[in-house]
Amino acid sequence: MARYVDGYVIPIKKSNVKKYKKMATMGMKTWMKHGALDYYECIGDKLDVPYGTSFPKLCKLKKDETVVFAFVVYKSKAHCVQVNKKVHAEFAKMDMKQMEEVFSMKRFSTGGFKVLVSNKK
Repeated sequence: MARYVDGYVIPIKKSNVKKYKKMATMGMKTWMKHGALDYYECIGDKLDVPYGTSFPKLCKLKKDETVVFAFVVYKSKAHCVQVNKKVHAEFAKMDMKQMEEVFSMKRFSTGGFKVLVSNKK
């Protein structure tokens, strides 16, 4: 079975990790409630790597920042659209100012991805 993934790269202040985790937990519950297959929010740990372009360089992280790498898994692109329509309708009822206090939408990156290789059938 094909899969589709929404991916996110989000620079945040290290001091906001607890607040972000609370938001991410709410996000996970919302996406899963509306049919996402899987949901991950990962906080930077080993970011100073000797190869490729590191996340700190890619995201232009400041000394007091780290990065979140997150992704949501769906059955297909059509399923992604269906789930996100419900999720975004629910989020539209919320005060998004709290989110802007935790991270900047100007430095938030996202995209939809077709799965090229997976161990899942």
